[in-house]
Amino acid sequence: MKRLRRRNLPIDPYIVLLLATVGIAALLPARGAAAHVASGASTGAIAVLFFLYGVRLSTREAWDGLKHWRLHVTVLACTFVVFPLLGLAARGLVPVLLNQPLYQGLLFLTLVPSTIQSSIAFTSIARGNVPAAICAGSFSSLVGIILTPLLVAVLLGSGGGGFSGHSLVTIVLQLLVPFVAGQLLRPWIGGFVGRHKRILGLVDRGSILLVVYTAFSEGMVRGIWHQVSPARLGGLLVVEALLLAVMLALTWYGTRALGFSREDRIAVQFAGSKKSLASGLPMASVLFGAHASLAVLPLMVFHQMQLMVCAVIAKRRARDPEVREGTAGQAPASRTEAATANRTR
Repeated sequence: MKRLRRRNLPIDPYIVLLLATVGIAALLPARGAAAHVASGASTGAIAVLFFLYGVRLSTREAWDGLKHWRLHVTVLACTFVVFPLLGLAARGLVPVLLNQPLYQGLLFLTLVPSTIQSSIAFTSIARGNVPAAICAGSFSSLVGIILTPLLVAVLLGSGGGGFSGHSLVTIVLQLLVPFVAGQLLRPWIGGFVGRHKRILGLVDRGSILLVVYTAFSEGMVRGIWHQVSPARLGGLLVVEALLLAVMLALTWYGTRALGFSREDRIAVQFAGSKKSLASGLPMASVLFGAHASLAVLPLMVFHQMQLMVCAVIAKRRARDPEVREGTAGQAPASRTEAATANRTR
C-alpha cells in the first residue's frame, strides 16, 4: 500500500521538501542573528557530511578516486572550458532575452567552480562513484580560487582580480579536515556508520535543504529578486534552463562516448553540470564590490534550478534496472563499461 501511494505521487517527495524550503525562505528569511545561526548550521551539516564520507570510504577507495585523472580532467573541462564557451555564446541573447547586467551575471555564473556538497550528495543518492566525486569537486574548488578571478578579469574586464586566501582556508577546514578525521577514525566507528546508512542519507538531503534555505534567505534579505522586471527574470529562467539541459546532456552522453562506467558518468554529470553558490558569493563580493548583488542573481537562480532538477535525476538514477537488480557486472554493457573504467584508472 505504501509503495502504491509513492507511485501515485505527482512529484518526488524530496522536490516537495525543496520547494517548501524555498517557500519558507521567501516568507521567513533568516535575518541578523538568525542568519548567522542558519549559516553556521549549514556549515556544520556540510562538515558532518564529509566526516561521515571519510568514515564510510575505505582508504583504497579514496586513492582510487584520486587516481582517476580522466574523470577529473573531464569535470574541469566542463566547468572551466565548456561552461564559459556557452556563456560567451549567450551574448547573442542581449537584448532579446537578457539585458547587459544580467548577461554579465550569467557569464560570471559560467566561470564559477563546481559545487561540492550537493554534487557528492546526489552522486551518493544515485549510487555513483562517490570517492571520485569528492576529489573532482574539491579539485574544481581549489582550481577555481585562482582560475575564476583570472577568467573574470579577462572575459568581464574586471580590475579586481586580487583576492584573499579565505576561500582556500574555508575549503580546507570545512571539507578536507572533516574528511581526513573520518578516515582516521574509520577503524573505530566505521562499522557503526555502515550499520546506520539511513543516517548518512538524512545528512545528504538535510545538508542540501540547509544550503537552499541559507542561500535563498540571503537573496531575499539583499532584495536582489526585486532589481529585475518579471519579463527579464523569465528570460533568464529560459536561458538558464537551456544551459543546464545542455550541460546535463553533455556530461551524461559525452562520458558514455568516452567509455566511462555508469558510476563515473554519474559523478561527472553531477560535478560537471553544477555551479557553486558558496564559492560564487564570496568571489563576487571581492570581484564586483557594490555590484555583487545583481551579479550573483543568475547564479542564485541557477543554483536553485540545479538542485531541484538534479534531485529528480539522482532519484531516477538510483532506480536504474542494473542498480535494483544488483547485476551490473552481469549485463554485457555494464561489463564493457567496467572494463573500460578499469583501464582508465
